[in-house]
Amino acid sequence: MNLFQKLKARPEAGILLALFGLGLFVSLLEPRFLSPTNFYLVSRQIAFTAIAALGVFFVILSAGIDLSLGSVAGLSGVCAGLAMAHGVAWPLASLLGLTTGALCGLVNGLIVARLRVTPFIVTLGTLSVARGLVLVLTQGEAVRAIPQGFIDFGNSDCLGLPLIVWVLLILAWAAWFLQRRTVFGLRVMAVGGNENAALLAGVPVARIKLWVYVVSGLCAAVSGVLFVARFQSAQAQAGFMLELDAIAAAVIGGASLMGGRGTVAGVLVGATIMGVLHNALVLLQVSAYWQELIIGSVIIVAAVLDAARTKKA
Repeated sequence: MNLFQKLKARPEAGILLALFGLGLFVSLLEPRFLSPTNFYLVSRQIAFTAIAALGVFFVILSAGIDLSLGSVAGLSGVCAGLAMAHGVAWPLASLLGLTTGALCGLVNGLIVARLRVTPFIVTLGTLSVARGLVLVLTQGEAVRAIPQGFIDFGNSDCLGLPLIVWVLLILAWAAWFLQRRTVFGLRVMAVGGNENAALLAGVPVARIKLWVYVVSGLCAAVSGVLFVARFQSAQAQAGFMLELDAIAAAVIGGASLMGGRGTVAGVLVGATIMGVLHNALVLLQVSAYWQELIIGSVIIVAAVLDAARTKKA
């Protein structure tokens, strides 16, 4: 089998082709799309979504859903920003932000796994609670006393790529390894594929469900903390609607909302499609109202395609 046939056999081949088609179409309409400056900006935008998508990907693999990750990202960033503003060294403050995200994921996981509450309801509630905590902590105001050292670090480059892109590449490799080369990853897919069969096979289903939400919360926190550096402040609205882009990226990339199917490479391609689409709408000066309509339509189409894939399988 030659290289072309191997690529064609990959589950991501179709969406990768769609990405190239989208990029070509946008570049014909707006030549600025291919400029190095725009590539730099869009890669950073994609990275924020992709990092969050990698976390929710494991939740989706287990046949769950996490609607709270955008609010968790915002809360994690605010906790880190407030700590920095009160004199805590930024590495420790960043660790506090990451811990906040992991704890939020732990709460989600405990309620879903131990109390057996529907993930949609649990994470919808956590979304509201986390956003409310952000507003209580900040009174709706941005935290601006962020150390310059953290801002410089968060916005630094390495080999021409933003730091967050390197963070994404490291996390993507870790996610691939976790899914494909560990017992945990195999168990996550088993739980998503058939929970009852996984129970009969001795898989600790409750523990697996708990940990996938911790992973999702932690990845959301990574995006949230790095949002602080990007905006040079911890903003109350940071992470708003991030959950929709992240979930859409995973589903567009081939992850099944019914669980048990998906790849890390597909998530990255899906996140790139979402990032290119957002960037194209801005470059083409599409009205913000139409942008919401178009993005929402893409999410619906992704859900319909996922249902069709599931039925065919």
